[in-house]
Amino acid sequence: MNPPSGNSRALVQDYDAIVIGAGVSGSFLAHSLTARGLRCLMLEAGESFEKHTYPRSEIDANSRLYWSGGVEFTTTAEIGLLRPKVVGGGSIVNQALVDRFDDAALDPWREKSGADFFSTSRLAPWYEKAEAELAIQYIPAEYRNRNALIFEEGFKKNGFKCAPLRRAQRDCRYAEGNDCIECLAGCRVDSKQSMPVTVLKKARETGLLTLLDRFEVLGVSETSGWGYVSGRLRSGVEYRFRAPRVIFAGGAIGNSKILLQSGFDKSLPAIGTGFYTHPQYMNLAYYADPVRAHKGPFQAFKSDDAGFRAKGFKLENVFAPPVGLAMLFPGLGLEHHRRMRQIPHLACIEVAVRDTNPGIIRLGPQGTVKVTKQLDAEDLRRKRAGLDVVDAIFRSTGAKEIIPGRLAVGLHLMGGCPMGKDPKRSVVGPDFRLHGSEVFFAADSSIFPDAPGLNPSLTIMSLSLLAAEMIVTETGARAGAA
Repeated sequence: MNPPSGNSRALVQDYDAIVIGAGVSGSFLAHSLTARGLRCLMLEAGESFEKHTYPRSEIDANSRLYWSGGVEFTTTAEIGLLRPKVVGGGSIVNQALVDRFDDAALDPWREKSGADFFSTSRLAPWYEKAEAELAIQYIPAEYRNRNALIFEEGFKKNGFKCAPLRRAQRDCRYAEGNDCIECLAGCRVDSKQSMPVTVLKKARETGLLTLLDRFEVLGVSETSGWGYVSGRLRSGVEYRFRAPRVIFAGGAIGNSKILLQSGFDKSLPAIGTGFYTHPQYMNLAYYADPVRAHKGPFQAFKSDDAGFRAKGFKLENVFAPPVGLAMLFPGLGLEHHRRMRQIPHLACIEVAVRDTNPGIIRLGPQGTVKVTKQLDAEDLRRKRAGLDVVDAIFRSTGAKEIIPGRLAVGLHLMGGCPMGKDPKRSVVGPDFRLHGSEVFFAADSSIFPDAPGLNPSLTIMSLSLLAAEMIVTETGARAGAA
């Protein structure tokens, strides 16, 4: 969409609300705010795509849908971080898994944040509201691929409990031979319930939402009840906007970066702290008969074992395209080439650690960010416990060789602006407002007090709906647009 008319560096227009980020949180916020009659501006650094325009190759997808060309590493290169940069955010590149959080996740949050809505009963109606915006299905048993069947068989043989994954999808046309692995670069049949085909679409249809893609926010400030947002389009043209409500929905790293660049850490020293990633290790196994884990719907099962939850890890059957897999294989030259030729015979189970050791986000040189994040002794113990289970599953199902995961991948980027009541130890209060601010709010995964150990997407949606209602209730008397 073309930007509003105006001169470079000029304040071009006022809005009732500005939402920074067009991912899961930003889209649900925009939907809720425009439904209440507010004129909103949404700013997104990534591009906007439709089902016919998503990148067709893995290399192009990495460069066009993620920051830094596909992967960013922590300062020690221990964890590779996947940070979406696209209208729709994580809902474009994920497998649309929608879990509700349990008491084991929410009880610690309630204690750390002082927010009494962190409970299964208090969040239930907000989960219902979010779920009502999506089509939610399970992969039918007749379409589960062999990778999923190995997962299920291994769980049964070892006395563990697993369950089908709830997925936000509609009419995936499995009978036509569609391969879900392509959805990691955007769904080409609009089955996946990504933001551009669900709530963001509804927000745009109201005529009250202006979406600027390829716009990077460089700084924010607050004066006399107005929030000011400055940034530039990819073309280099700069703009400045203002509104009485500015909501950060740029994720853990994005929100932290903007606030640090804007100098907010002087009054809120916790900005950039409490960063978690659910470090995930993809473990591969070679079978004599083809597995073809990349064919059909490739992610169908999750662990549902109370013992795993207590030990701080979960398992899912997963896979990845060739470039991603190449990063996981040991060896060089001919040895690596041999591994790549084995791909059709490989099964994969992922261990996701509920990490306990938080990281720190800080500014790097030339507008970059640097993330310091390592696994401590407890996190490593949780990793080993998960790998032991995976090893048992693969061996009990006839694997000829097991290739343990070595590289941790951070897909769920959380924290950086943790919620709490103490401005010295948190950034956002239980009212979703930045401490000391009249106009700045946040409701995405950046406010998470710690790692929940479960897929966060549905909870981000639910918290964003709750936050929108609270924001409008508290600021309803102030309108920015004429």
